[in-house]
Amino acid sequence: MRPVMKKFISFIIRKVPRKYLQLVSAPALKVAGLFLRGNNVTCPIINRSYRKFLPYGRINPRDNALCPDSLSLERHRLLWLFLKARTNFFDQQLHFLHIAPEQCFMKAFEKQHGDQYITADLESPLAKVKMDVHEIPFEDNTFDAAMCNHVMEHVADDIKAMSEIFRVLKPGGWAILQVPFFSPVPDVTFQDPSITDPAEREKIYGQDDHVRLYGHDYGQRLQQAGFEVTEDRFIDELGDELIKKYALQKNETVYFCRKAQ
Repeated sequence: MRPVMKKFISFIIRKVPRKYLQLVSAPALKVAGLFLRGNNVTCPIINRSYRKFLPYGRINPRDNALCPDSLSLERHRLLWLFLKARTNFFDQQLHFLHIAPEQCFMKAFEKQHGDQYITADLESPLAKVKMDVHEIPFEDNTFDAAMCNHVMEHVADDIKAMSEIFRVLKPGGWAILQVPFFSPVPDVTFQDPSITDPAEREKIYGQDDHVRLYGHDYGQRLQQAGFEVTEDRFIDELGDELIKKYALQKNETVYFCRKAQ
């Protein structure tokens, strides 16, 4: 049954647009979660434990990846722990911009920051503001912090998008800007606007709606936009026991970006 489940999940992720998945996936997965309860893995976002998480991935779904109730993946659970340990996110109410908001975070973020929590996306039906990240419709120095994960690989001009996030942050503000990396990770980010065929994009970039393949120079690209960048290996401090408990991936680096005072 597991290979069949993996094939089904891969098909759904690849063929159903994200904006529709966001609307219909949660109720169905909550039912699945009832049959997965146990004590082997825990989602820290909702503090709920399971025998295992669901598989997830576009081509070769990863085992033990998707929490059926929160909809968190490995990277989301790591970022939740990072926000608690490394930032002031849960210490005070922040004016917080969440671009392409992940469903697993939204309820908790709204509870923490109230109407100062702004979600924005070009297509997502869950976002408060319809927005192109190339042209963010807010004044300079508006937000205390921002988050934008797995977006830059989709946009036409990533440096422009990063610069827009930098612009709307207050001096001293911070942002977390994650992107996917595919092994083997190149030294230099590769992009070629002439590659438009979806099958070719998937072959070269790892996904048919990606327009670049990020390399080890990603931090330098963020610096081009004005940020002071810390490539934080927070996961190395957690230890194997917590990595196993929260079903994390050891290869995730957190790109913590700050706008100088």
